[in-house]
Amino acid sequence: MSENRIPLAGVIGDPIEHSLSPRLHGYWLKTMGLPGHYIPMRVVANDLEEVIRTLPKAGFVGCNVTIPHKERVLQLADLVTDRAALMGAANTLIFRKDGKIHADNTDGYGFIENLRQGTEGWDPKAGPAAVLGAGGASRAVIAALLEVGVPEIFLANRTRTRAEALRIEFGTRITVVDWVQAGNIIDEAVTVVNTTSLGMVGNPELRVPLDGLKPGQVVTDIVYAPLKTPLLEAAEQAGCQIVDGLGMLLHQAVPGFERWFGQRPEVTEELRNAVLGQ
Repeated sequence: MSENRIPLAGVIGDPIEHSLSPRLHGYWLKTMGLPGHYIPMRVVANDLEEVIRTLPKAGFVGCNVTIPHKERVLQLADLVTDRAALMGAANTLIFRKDGKIHADNTDGYGFIENLRQGTEGWDPKAGPAAVLGAGGASRAVIAALLEVGVPEIFLANRTRTRAEALRIEFGTRITVVDWVQAGNIIDEAVTVVNTTSLGMVGNPELRVPLDGLKPGQVVTDIVYAPLKTPLLEAAEQAGCQIVDGLGMLLHQAVPGFERWFGQRPEVTEELRNAVLGQ
């Protein structure tokens, strides 16, 4: 690829029209005065391999990958980071100059950075975390929490077998409880995380007793539509520190942008407002 090409990046998924990533990366490109473009690309499963192998020839330096392709792209990559292998999914691809495709997963990084920026003095080692949900997002959250030193994770999922599978994979620092006991683990946790889509716009509400919420806890929801979910509303009223899910999206984008466009961007209040269209 000739060096004077304008670098291109984008996000691949199906559907893709709701993605906030183009607004996010476009804001950074514009405010940092960098050449480059970032576009949304709807790609169906049957075309995924052909598209990914073609993009570097068209001037792409990398792309983000979202539902439903995050697992499949691992098979197409030449190099996979340890964290992407651990998650069994990638959200960031880097097309290297030597022609190799490098796959990474920055979801866990984004989750932790969001907690650190969104709270005063969050200490992961201060006590156990309660995690609701055992899907793909939960894997990233659990791996990240264990990596930064959370001593124990109480995990509840509507289908217990999925939670048990994560316990087998991640080890004895995880304690699985039945979904009906989810209210009890909230009571015992220092950090509370909802990784389910319950409470999201258009989805059922999170029917978990929240009377165990209390001051001193940090409560976060990976959902960002609405920004303040019913869980976060209840946590705020209980005196908890709350962190909405938008910051996870913003922070997970930082490492990819830096690799593609050569400068490390910052997550600011102005960025949040731009992404929200305010």
